[in-house]
Amino acid sequence: MKATALLRENFKVSLTAVKTNRLRTGLTILIIAIGIMSLVGILTAIDAIKNSITTSFTNMGANSFTIQKWGNNFQVMNKRIRRRTAPYITYQQACEFKERYHIPAAVGINTWVTNTATVKYASEQTDPNIGIEASNEDYILTNGAEIDRGRNLSAHDVESAAFVAIIGNNIEKKLFNGKNPVDEHIIIGGNRYRVIGTFKSKRSSFGSGLDRRVLIPVSNARSVFGYANQSFYLEIMPLDPDRSEEAIEEAEGLFRLIRRLEPQDETDFTIERSDALINMMMQFMDAATLVAVVIGLITLLGAAVGLMNIMLVSVNERTREIGTRKAIGARASTIKQQFLFESIVIGQLGGLLGIILGILIGNAVALLTGASFIIPWFWMLLGVSLCFGVSIASGYIPAVRAARLDPIEALHYE
Repeated sequence: MKATALLRENFKVSLTAVKTNRLRTGLTILIIAIGIMSLVGILTAIDAIKNSITTSFTNMGANSFTIQKWGNNFQVMNKRIRRRTAPYITYQQACEFKERYHIPAAVGINTWVTNTATVKYASEQTDPNIGIEASNEDYILTNGAEIDRGRNLSAHDVESAAFVAIIGNNIEKKLFNGKNPVDEHIIIGGNRYRVIGTFKSKRSSFGSGLDRRVLIPVSNARSVFGYANQSFYLEIMPLDPDRSEEAIEEAEGLFRLIRRLEPQDETDFTIERSDALINMMMQFMDAATLVAVVIGLITLLGAAVGLMNIMLVSVNERTREIGTRKAIGARASTIKQQFLFESIVIGQLGGLLGIILGILIGNAVALLTGASFIIPWFWMLLGVSLCFGVSIASGYIPAVRAARLDPIEALHYE
């Protein structure tokens, strides 16, 4: 009981000392808060973006992969490689692949029309920043998209090169202002398209996602917007995730046959796995996390030095007080405990402020990139622990110095 009462008394004295020197204490708390804020804020934003990336790729299917052209004539090291006159993937090659690919899978045949289209409806029109993409009925599956109103593209739409379109959420709001756009007609590049559906809003970490996109049948895009050497790409999502490796090997072998490559020829197209892309992005995020930790620790080191200086000044200013307390029976351990408590109080107040600001700033940055709001419990715990460590490290030397003061000399100190 006596020990508990002494601890409570020391804690009260520490709080009184903190309140007495408000300006100095406030500046120290602010320095610590900035260090914790930079650490927690950056790491919170990174974690939120990581979650968004993982969710986006999970929706698309972690076992999906894309076949697309490699580029123009190329060489690998010093090997002799046949130069092809048509490195692009033709529509006929893509259709042949879809017909001959025997592993159960959703196979999307896609091509980009433009990223700078203007879409019109009645007297309204969008800015020239709309992406026009063309695909078949499997686009929804291979891209993790969802229909909000209306329906998806059908096999009949693709076979007949129908003038139909699915529009993104931003386009719907801009042109229709709350009106149901299904069965209304829009103008794209001077051509009239009937809206058959709308995409459910789904922002990604890289921009607006499907919100500023129009999807039309790939056959229609080929006939209306086609050009010489137009290239298509294939998105394949095996229906059985356990057969993803087999699916990729089968796809490469089949497409080499379709491209009429000889055994000695290098593959003149690329196969990109969705999980390979996410792994690459996660490695980049891990590097950013390391940089953030280094920046935060450097800032906290500066805060620790500042807190130590503040505590040393406090010891000098309160020499007579320390002498008085020792003269009336206070032990050296009690004096040391008092100054450690004071340092811990300042450190934890700075840490609390820094954590709050870090969470707000980190999530603000994350929300701007399309990520969702998160509570970074691990980084909060880390922030509290670091502040406690900084407080002990910064306050120990001043506390020991205060505890070693001779009471007689302290009482004569001016």
